[in-house]
Parts: sequence; C-alpha cells; structure tokens
Amino acid sequence: SWPWRPVPYHTGTQTENTAACPLLSQHCRGTACPCLCVPERERLDKQKQHMARGLPKQKPIAGVEQVIVVASGKGGVGKSTTAVNLALGLMANDPHVTVGLLDADVYGPSIPKLMNLKGNPELTDKNLMRPLVNFGIPCMSMGFLVEDVAPIVWRGLMVMSAIEKLLRQVDWGLLDYLVVDMPPGTGDVQLSITQNIPIAGAVIVSTPQDIALLDARRGAEMFRKVNVPVLGLVQNMSVFQCPNCHHQTHIFGADGVRELARNLGVEMLGDIPLHLNIRETSDQGQPVVVSSPDSPEAEAYKKVASAVVQRLHKSSSG
Repeated sequence: SWPWRPVPYHTGTQTENTAACPLLSQHCRGTACPCLCVPERERLDKQKQHMARGLPKQKPIAGVEQVIVVASGKGGVGKSTTAVNLALGLMANDPHVTVGLLDADVYGPSIPKLMNLKGNPELTDKNLMRPLVNFGIPCMSMGFLVEDVAPIVWRGLMVMSAIEKLLRQVDWGLLDYLVVDMPPGTGDVQLSITQNIPIAGAVIVSTPQDIALLDARRGAEMFRKVNVPVLGLVQNMSVFQCPNCHHQTHIFGADGVRELARNLGVEMLGDIPLHLNIRETSDQGQPVVVSSPDSPEAEAYKKVASAVVQRLHKSSSG
C-alpha cells in the first residue's frame, strides 16, 4: 500500500554491521555510497576487480600508430562519408603520412561503394587479409567478404567474431593513422572495439537537429565512460546554399552541434555543408576531397582533418 517504502537491502556482511554503522541509512543501502561501512566497501571493491578481470586486454593493431574512430549516435547523418573524406583529408594535408580505412559497420558497410572498391581480399603467407587499395588508402570492410546485396543477418556472437577478424587478421603494413568507420549507436561493436584496441580519439558526427543531437550526446558520453578521448564534434549538413541564387538555408537548424560541443566541453572540429557535389561524388565512388580538391566542400573536410591532427598532438603532449 502507498506510500511505498524501500525494502531494506541485506548482504552477508551488511546484516551484521548495520548496527555499528549509523551512517548507513536506508536510502543508500546496496549502493556505492561514501557512507558504506568498511566490509561493504571491501565487498564492492572485490566485485569491481572481478568484473575488470573479465574484460579483454587492449592490444595494439600491428603496424598502426594511432586509431581514430568516427562515430555517430544515429544513422543517416553522414558518418561514413565523413570518415572517408577525413582519411583522404589527412593524406591531402600531409602526403607523407600513411592512412588506412576500416569499415566496422558490419550490418551496413558503405566503404566499398564510397571508395569505389570491389573484390575479395587476397591472403598473405601468414594467412592475413590484404586490404584493397584506392586513392592511396588501404581499406578493409565486411562488404568485401559478402555479396553486394546480401543482407547480413547475424547474431551478436557472429558480429563479434567478424570484428575480431577485421581487427586482428588484416595486414595493414605501417600506418600513421587508421580511421575506423563505426556503426551508428552505442552497442556491442562499439564496446568490443574500444575494449580490444587502444584508441587515440573519437570524432562524433551529427547534423544540427535536436533528434540527432540527443543521440550524439549519448555517443560522446559512451566514449567518455570507456576512457576514449573525444577529439571533437563535426557538424554535417550544416547549411544549404542554393546553386542558383546562393541563398543559404539551415534546413536542419543552425549551430546545434556547436552548442552541444560547448555544453560537453569538447572541440568543434568543423562544419560540412549540405551540398549536391558531396552526394554526387560519393555515389560515384569519387570522394569530393580527391575529385574536387579545390572546392569549398573539400576544403571543409581538410579543415576537419587538420583540427583532428591538432587535437591528437594536444592529447599526446598533454
């Protein structure tokens, strides 16, 4: 009957120590409250240690200097297009760096189409998959291993096995940066990748409307919880400019991502416009950074790439 009262929470240690701990009030029993008595704290500490032992140990990918993950809270915000042009922008800004591209979006791989790549990876003498290469960037994707139109209907364990293969059974050679196109959301794949390999930082892509921003915030908070530095946010489809009269319209809202970055205390890496050229070049497998390198759209991606490198330098030196 109302009013509802919480049922006292008892453990083997707490039952016999409650009387000796006057600070242990009902509202904090069974929680990690600072007023827990010593035996209860010890029990919780042991529980945390036991859980930590069950987590996989992070192991670097052979030959890869730094891993950059490109993520989004939801699909349809241009994450994969941003990942591709970020990788190409890193090379355009500094031709001496080597960059690879890993498509971790197992259910909806987009990298083969965006990078105009088809075929199956060859195997090395060590039985490692050799990435397919275009525009000077080695790429690996689940899309190379299944038919173009075949749906990938897998349960979690099969997906985890596929991710393990993409992480550990690819001969990347020597890379300064490996850009990982993550699946949208905050699920098993994201956790598996962040727990298995050291990640230099995450780039969060979002459009400016409120619905996308809610999910972008969740994505940023997830990376913080797993101790992955959030390098910053990219505001995609920020503004549309009419090709005839050049009037600008903020179709998805104005500066929503910039405000979110300020609230989260992270960097705003740049704005990417909503432009027909980006869509057309992506559909043709000729990303705008290589097909229209002097266009304002390509420059926007290269500015994002430059900002990412600056953030990586700050993180490593700080």
